[in-house]
Amino acid sequence: MNAAPSSSAPVPAPVPGPVRRLVLASQSPARLGLLRQAGLAPEVIVSGVDEEALSADTPAELARVLAEAKAATVAARPEAAGALVVGCDSVLELDGHAHGKPADAEEAVARWKAMRGRSGVLHTGHCVIDTAAAPGSPARASATASTTVRFGRPTDEEIAAYVASGEPLRVAGAFTLDGRSAPFVEGIDGNAGNVIGLSLPLLRDLLARVGVAITDLWV
Repeated sequence: MNAAPSSSAPVPAPVPGPVRRLVLASQSPARLGLLRQAGLAPEVIVSGVDEEALSADTPAELARVLAEAKAATVAARPEAAGALVVGCDSVLELDGHAHGKPADAEEAVARWKAMRGRSGVLHTGHCVIDTAAAPGSPARASATASTTVRFGRPTDEEIAAYVASGEPLRVAGAFTLDGRSAPFVEGIDGNAGNVIGLSLPLLRDLLARVGVAITDLWV
């Protein structure tokens, strides 16, 4: 009995479905950059949430509350319908107090003089809302990632020059790992992206909680 001839025709690859819309509820260029470097292509819709009007019992909880507020505000807008919305917010915990962006140059100088030679904890709250989720399915997930930051000892002159650059007035905690303050940070314990503004491992976990694989968002 003769064996059936084998076929050498290639097996067609599965056709991927359309990539879900991803909306970043933040105006942070650092967060946008992290998402793009990870193969994602988010749109940006700024929430406009009044951060000063919100409070929480701990700095870590405050970061989560702020992220939830930003995500929920954007998710409720018509232009976000059908999208996955990601909200984030960061605060630096030092001596048990939460510090966001400095109000002015004087505060930024005082902040750096208080931080130098010490360690603080950078908390970033993350919230994912699936605005297209079916009734009864998990449509929202949130959590906070925390990274310990060990600050160096910049001189008064270095602090003055850094503050004069304007950078610390635009970032939570008055510093960032991917800017001019990088030489003044001795090291970190935890996820580096979290300090820059967004923890990609935590984002992957939150997306999975609402039934979305981060690989399905690659473009």
